[in-house]
Amino acid sequence: MEFRTQIPWNKQTHNQIDYNADILMFGSCFSENIGNKLSYFKFPVIVNPFGILFHPKAIENLILNAINKKVYTENDIFFHNERWHCFDTHSKLSNPSKGNLIASLNSNIKLTNDQIGKSTHIIITLGTAWMYRFIETNTIVANCHKVSQKKFLKEILSADEISESLASIITLIKSINKNASIILTVSPVRHLKDGFIENQLSKSRLITAIHNVIDKRHNVSYFPSYEIMMDELRDYRFYAEDMLHPNQMAINYIWERFSKTWISDTAKETMIEVENIRKGLAHKPFNEHSEQHQQFLKNLEKKIISLQKYIPSLTFD
Repeated sequence: MEFRTQIPWNKQTHNQIDYNADILMFGSCFSENIGNKLSYFKFPVIVNPFGILFHPKAIENLILNAINKKVYTENDIFFHNERWHCFDTHSKLSNPSKGNLIASLNSNIKLTNDQIGKSTHIIITLGTAWMYRFIETNTIVANCHKVSQKKFLKEILSADEISESLASIITLIKSINKNASIILTVSPVRHLKDGFIENQLSKSRLITAIHNVIDKRHNVSYFPSYEIMMDELRDYRFYAEDMLHPNQMAINYIWERFSKTWISDTAKETMIEVENIRKGLAHKPFNEHSEQHQQFLKNLEKKIISLQKYIPSLTFD
């Protein structure tokens, strides 16, 4: 007897993720959850070089700037609450030093440009259709950086506007990397600061827009993170204490589903070896100088060397 419904899934038959992949991720905080999983298993992955970006226009703007090799100057930043900020980025890049922020912005633009050009897989997780426009310059921002809300207009993108933005993102990526697999998904995080109804309206527009641009012939796919959370994990025990974000159990489950769909069987064998090594490195002995522990470390070193013969890029701290 089944006590829940399960989202159907089909394993990718081509362009699977393995240890030869090069992965770039943009989007909401949920993209960082999956990115952390990929990083844990030592897949080559770069996650949100400009920090968390919630809406599609912010991601489009970043990709456009990266491909055009935008050079940031002091005209692109501002001082607020004793730190320098940029409206194109998340506050994690904000810095008390003007020069350091500009250097960081330009370094990350180069990194993003290089990575878009060589990535085998680009994963984009959309969080919301709501966005803010800075009244003074009439520009859409990625983050308000706690500037007074009176200085912004809050707007919601229509499904057509989101589709246009996604189409632009896909065209930009394909202009320098036609072989990249683009995986689109919607974050299961609930944006209840916008309101319960407003959050559902936002998510529905994101989903509608994504399905307007999916194109398997051009390697543009959809992974149902949101649907898995809303249907298969339909219970508050799968949420963190804030009742907004998926908890670790839910993240692990969605990661498991992502792995079954996108990660190759050969890579999964390597993942088991990587996890065993990581657990070994994290092991805390009763006596680190004992003969038994020294032998344990030698065996661990042999495992690392053996694995690196097949995958030279793997490194362990």
